[in-house]
Amino acid sequence: MPPKRQTIRDHTAEANLVARRTFVSIVFVCLLMAVIIANLYQLQVTQHEDYQTRSNGNRIKVLPVAPNRGLIYDRNGEILAENRPVFSLEITPEDVDDLDSTIERLAALMSLTTDEVNDFKSSIRRQRRFKPVSIRQQLSQDDVALFSAKQHQYPGVSIEARLSRYYPYKDTLTHMLGYVAKINKRELVKLEEDEQLANYAATHDMGKQGVERFHERTLHGEVGYQQVEVNNQGRIIRVLSFEPPLPGRDIVLNIDINLQKKAQEVLAGRRGSVVITSPIDGGVLALYSSPSYDPNLFVHGISQKEYNKLLASKNSPLLNRATQGRYPPASTIKPLLALVGLEEGLIDETTEIHDRGTYRLKNVNHVWRDWKKYGHGTVNVTKSIEVSCDIFYYDLAYKLGIDRISSSMQLFGFGKRTGIDLLEESSANMPSRGWKRARFNEPWYIGDTIPVGIGQSYWNATPLQLAQSLNFLINKGQRHTPRIIKGYMVEGAIDVLPVEMQSPIPIVNEHNWDIVLDALYGTVNRSHGTARGAFKDTDYISAGKTGTAQLFSVAQDAEYEEENVSARLKDNAMYVGYAPYDNPEISISVVIENAGGGSSNAAPAARIVMDYYFSEIKPKGITLKTKKNDAAITGPAQASLSTVETITMETSGG
Repeated sequence: MPPKRQTIRDHTAEANLVARRTFVSIVFVCLLMAVIIANLYQLQVTQHEDYQTRSNGNRIKVLPVAPNRGLIYDRNGEILAENRPVFSLEITPEDVDDLDSTIERLAALMSLTTDEVNDFKSSIRRQRRFKPVSIRQQLSQDDVALFSAKQHQYPGVSIEARLSRYYPYKDTLTHMLGYVAKINKRELVKLEEDEQLANYAATHDMGKQGVERFHERTLHGEVGYQQVEVNNQGRIIRVLSFEPPLPGRDIVLNIDINLQKKAQEVLAGRRGSVVITSPIDGGVLALYSSPSYDPNLFVHGISQKEYNKLLASKNSPLLNRATQGRYPPASTIKPLLALVGLEEGLIDETTEIHDRGTYRLKNVNHVWRDWKKYGHGTVNVTKSIEVSCDIFYYDLAYKLGIDRISSSMQLFGFGKRTGIDLLEESSANMPSRGWKRARFNEPWYIGDTIPVGIGQSYWNATPLQLAQSLNFLINKGQRHTPRIIKGYMVEGAIDVLPVEMQSPIPIVNEHNWDIVLDALYGTVNRSHGTARGAFKDTDYISAGKTGTAQLFSVAQDAEYEEENVSARLKDNAMYVGYAPYDNPEISISVVIENAGGGSSNAAPAARIVMDYYFSEIKPKGITLKTKKNDAAITGPAQASLSTVETITMETSGG
């Protein structure tokens, strides 16, 4: 069989096939190049600024800068709250790969306590991960040296230097000055609601109590910013731009620190308070509550053990007794009731009663007793105040009735907050028919009214309210709102804030003021006055009123025997007074819990303070100058815990 003939290839067809494939390949490559070029154009031209910004973000950061907190001075320029440099150990969670491992190693290196670790873990849950969080707020020099040597082993962990609050007078000013502490979750939410969160971007602390809290916005200042370049480890290489923060304003208080220390001294650890004000403008010269505590404990985070100790104390050191303590005002309010009785025409200068030591109402079996067993004999309105006759005021309360008493005493500030620049203040209680119905769902009985006449029963007041009502009396109805802040420090001078006035108390007969004020003079200066012994032989002339508040009811057939009463049920000693009598410069309210009689305990304490003022404070004058007139001032200008609330149906003497 002959061999098969081979077919000759069609070179033209093959060439066309190769050409088509080459064309398709070239077109595909061109399209691919076009896509690449388009993407390059998009990246390099169209989106250049966006990616440039992202690139810079990896090496340029904008950091908030906390403002310096404003300082607090007393009226003489003595610093009461300052800022001191401290070092803190901080962790930025975003920059740490294994947070738990890092914390564990840090705890071993720095001997971190369990409380510190737990507080840190609690803090990072409410903070954004890019924000540094402190794990130890106050490093010693040894701590700084130890960590600095090994810092390279802890990426995302750094030592930061900042200013921290310090209170040089410690427990002397706590309840008035307050303190700052770490911002908590609730406060962060409040700042966000008030659109203030950004202003606290670099701030660790804020005011929690007292002046620090009330004037937080003024003291804090405005946050600043700096744009910095960082390396791949997050360390700052250089500062590109800086917008400085606006520091908080320095404030000056009406408080005189030496007078405050004297108030602390006279209480000598006893439970109670001393409030000293200027009748001229309502300025608070001293406000001390005892017992107290060191506010510096809270600045860097108080331990749970120490905090529980404060909470568990039977003496309630966290309570500001001057503004939150609620005490029966006792006989200190008799001058005010006498003024109302005079104004209403129910009594006059010649009105007399015969005090035999007891008071009865017709068809009522209950007997109300005078603090003096056999009474004071015949007394008029002036003597009734001077000897603190209970019977006179039982009868006056009966004639006035609770409606007139309640409405009149509210004009003197009882049952209302004074408006002082502290948030920690109680309105206490001025009883009325409506109050009793709402509180106990009971009607008001005439037997409830009688002890109100001597400042007992359901009536209670704060020591600050007592001081304020006395100032209203001294100024014959002119009412100044009590103020702790005096003004702002500006270039070494005080920019004084205006005095805040309230509408005056409407007393038609001006002579009635003089009758009552003369009786206050007699209480201190006449032979039968209850405060005569305490203020004997002073270099100044003062006036005032003693008070002794019983804390429980005595049975009708029993007598009050102090030696048989437990310590916590003994009488509260009270005194309100002012000096000089003819040109008042200072007024004082003293309350000492369970101390006994006001004339023998509270009045002598008030005298010590007044003696100190007229011998040490007044002669030196005040050295700071006011911005408005640049003239030297040479005289004064102006908790969920248990409160002291008691009810009695018995007597209270001076």
